[in-house]
Amino acid sequence: MPGVLYLVATPIGNLQDITYRAVETLHRVDLIACEDTRHTRKLLTHYRISNRTVSYHEHNERERAEELLDRLAAGESVAVVTDAGTPGIADPGFRIAERAAASGIDVVAVPGATAFVAAAVVSGLPTDSIFFGGFLPSKKGERRRRLEEIADIPATIVFYETPHRIERALADCLEILGDRPAALARELTKLHEEVIRGDLSEIAAASAADPPRGEIVLVIGRRTQVSKPSGEATAAELFAELTSAGTERKAAIKQVAKMLGIPKAEAYRRISYTADSE
Repeated sequence: MPGVLYLVATPIGNLQDITYRAVETLHRVDLIACEDTRHTRKLLTHYRISNRTVSYHEHNERERAEELLDRLAAGESVAVVTDAGTPGIADPGFRIAERAAASGIDVVAVPGATAFVAAAVVSGLPTDSIFFGGFLPSKKGERRRRLEEIADIPATIVFYETPHRIERALADCLEILGDRPAALARELTKLHEEVIRGDLSEIAAASAADPPRGEIVLVIGRRTQVSKPSGEATAAELFAELTSAGTERKAAIKQVAKMLGIPKAEAYRRISYTADSE
């Protein structure tokens, strides 16, 4: 019989944040596939786990997945772990899970810590509906297009970000999404854990004054409800609602055009005409 593939969540910082089941699973599997074997060895040593390990990361994921599938097909059990959190969540794990499931091999989740969930629940923002966007694109144009795509999602939005990109990401979020309630969580469960809450403009100012370090999760509230366009709703009225909610002018014009089903140039003309007439 084929073996079982276990996707085992590990702590995102504090080594105590691991389940009994995760420790027991890592003790009894035949092989542990790690994003970084040196990093995982610290966790394994802490819990006196001496099982064999092999590297499994974004640079060798395609090739290593084939090797792991062969082992699973031969009856071995394999656990996949990442440096922190749940495999497959902005980390390696998807490819092997996909291939194993397609091959009829049992894929079992051993749940535990996930940084975006921890950040969302401590943000103070609604958690009835959450959109997790992973890492924003590093290039400005791609990042702004991505933000425009998700701007109207009726959910609290969560992104991972890096310290060297957070200032630019916050600036684009503020311009495209508007000045929404937000929270920046860093180094969750670690010694220097910190959560900054406020509007995006306040968080951007705080980050510029004291650049955050470590692992960062950005949590952003959903858009303030804007009136649905009706036969009597004008471009200028919708534009005024959006900008009063904090949306930057260019982004607001684009949204008005989308809401009314007209070209952006026509939306701009109507808004400008109304302003000039007043």
